[in-house]
Amino acid sequence: MPNGKEIANALYEINAIQIKPDRSFTWTSGIQSPIYCDNRLTMSYPKVRKKIAKEFARMVEELPEKPDCIAGCATAGIPHAAWLSDYLDLPMVYVRSKPKGHGKKNQIEGLINEGDKVIVIEDLISTGGSSLESARALQESGAQVLSVFAIFSYGLKKASRMFEDAQIPFQTISNFDILAETLFEKEQISEREKDSLLEWRDELGGN
Repeated sequence: MPNGKEIANALYEINAIQIKPDRSFTWTSGIQSPIYCDNRLTMSYPKVRKKIAKEFARMVEELPEKPDCIAGCATAGIPHAAWLSDYLDLPMVYVRSKPKGHGKKNQIEGLINEGDKVIVIEDLISTGGSSLESARALQESGAQVLSVFAIFSYGLKKASRMFEDAQIPFQTISNFDILAETLFEKEQISEREKDSLLEWRDELGGN
């Protein structure tokens, strides 16, 4: 993750990631959290989204096999998949969380061919469940999923186990550990607060 710190800092500066060490954010699940992550905000910042697209492109370049198509996870992964596919001049599709209830009842929108090698783009990986659902839908359509890429990950061991069990690689540009270290280096948080953030992550399922 050579540019992980740069991206973590950019996300923090545009408030896509907000930190409250007192854990005063409440997630939909009811979990009291010190972090709120909304990478959809990157759509409104051209310089940031271009950096993300270039970093995804670098990650693609390092793969032993190159993709035929870029797939975005609905909804937050779609714009980043579009920018990456445009950057690489590749076809794009997007994957719904479930098939439409009308019309052709598609789950995958766009053209996917049998045997196509695909990169799946997501904005955030927590447990990895939604990303893997998209990857499995692509596999069921006959595509070969080379990897799942995301902007940011909480670094939960549960996610690593799920991807390992599915035999699907994943990579992220940045992650929770990099963010905590970056904020500490910039004196945005104290060492005690940094340790508290990592302890929370571990309590949530980091180890």
